[in-house]
Amino acid sequence: MALTNNPMAEPYKIKMVEPVKITTKEYREKVAKEAGYNTFLLRSEDVYIDLLTDSGTNAMSEYQWAGMMLGDEAYAGSKNYYFLENAMYECFGYKHLVPTHQGRGAENLVSQTLIKPGQYVPGNMYFTTTRAHQELQGGNFVDVIVDAAHDPYNTDPFKGNVDLQKFEDLIKKVGAENIAYITVGVTVNLAGGQPVSMANLKATGELARKHGIKVILDATRAMENAYYIKVRENGYENKSVKEILKEMCSHTDGATCSGKKDFHTNIGGFAACNDDEMALKMRNMVVLYEGLQTYGGMAGRDMEAMARGMLESCQDHVMAHRIAQSEYLGNKLIAAGIPIVLPIGGHGVFIDALKFYPHIPQEQYTAQSLANDLYVHAGVRSVERGTVSAGRNKDTGEEIRPKLETVRLAIPRRVYTQSHFDVVAEAVIDLYKNRDQARGLKMVYEPKYLRFFQARFEKL
Repeated sequence: MALTNNPMAEPYKIKMVEPVKITTKEYREKVAKEAGYNTFLLRSEDVYIDLLTDSGTNAMSEYQWAGMMLGDEAYAGSKNYYFLENAMYECFGYKHLVPTHQGRGAENLVSQTLIKPGQYVPGNMYFTTTRAHQELQGGNFVDVIVDAAHDPYNTDPFKGNVDLQKFEDLIKKVGAENIAYITVGVTVNLAGGQPVSMANLKATGELARKHGIKVILDATRAMENAYYIKVRENGYENKSVKEILKEMCSHTDGATCSGKKDFHTNIGGFAACNDDEMALKMRNMVVLYEGLQTYGGMAGRDMEAMARGMLESCQDHVMAHRIAQSEYLGNKLIAAGIPIVLPIGGHGVFIDALKFYPHIPQEQYTAQSLANDLYVHAGVRSVERGTVSAGRNKDTGEEIRPKLETVRLAIPRRVYTQSHFDVVAEAVIDLYKNRDQARGLKMVYEPKYLRFFQARFEKL
């Protein structure tokens, strides 16, 4: 079953609107410079269409808003926690739930619980906050994703897969006892939102368990991944997203999850696992870093909204529309000859900045330049996913030059309509026609951690 290329009407009605500010190009040039040409440092009120991220930028349903009124704000034992726990078990199937304020809180708990300094943590491509927590705990990230993931034009339907040979080679090289766990992201953000197949998840789990290694799912967009399995992998076309999701998790030992993506909420996350001892350790630490184990940094109302959003997102038609919006924008860009990562990702469209601006080398931050030019040109905010995001080698201090130097047009859930994506597409196409005029950037301020959030640049 193939994904449709036809536009899909929104499976909801709009009952409240938020006005946006209309600005001039001269104004945007001024504020972009003031923000150090970093789209993270722009004020949101100065943005016309905001595709910076799909994290926490979603529109909640009336069912979620109604649940907000049922917030039990008791310090201990909130009824909303138990509803969230039941929803997590129904959708994901893990035995233990530890709530956190967002996904990186869960990454911190898992990293501190499982990593001993000097151990290796293989994964199917790094993600910024995940790798940062692993390295802060003394771990060494090793990329074991399939080679196709680093090729923007390879159309393999499951470019997020773990390369089993790379994983096995690492085990032989360093010994299973020196591997803390393997992280499997579903979908793989920095590869362009690429999914992992069920067959690969199962094989990865079997190989890991053979050597006594835990599999930790980065389940932030697991429901999108489940939908891709439904439409791309033989034997799953008649299964529901919820059924597929639970089967995915059965091949793993635990998960970290940001509730700010698939669950349509603005805050929240969790760590989950099946191991009793691991759960005890994480509950002990969550009290130190987040809050009591029955709220973990969230208000009761936020736990209620997250649980309700979790149940909503397991509905097939919700995920079908989610993917259709990304497909619509991506196909408009493909038709105009814009170089984007293929296949089109679930949570956004990734522009190949090196092909878009071939005259700007990576050491001049190609994708960062493109993201800023798009904002100045049309008021569309996007984000760099390339050299700036990759950061530096923790041992040598040298900048990492990833093969994928992209600009991500992330799509918030239930926020924008087809007309907005028409505007975005035309803006990108206009910019491409005048690409020879673009200039690179130099970094003038670099923070110690996760530099892409706060770094500042100047035009060359």
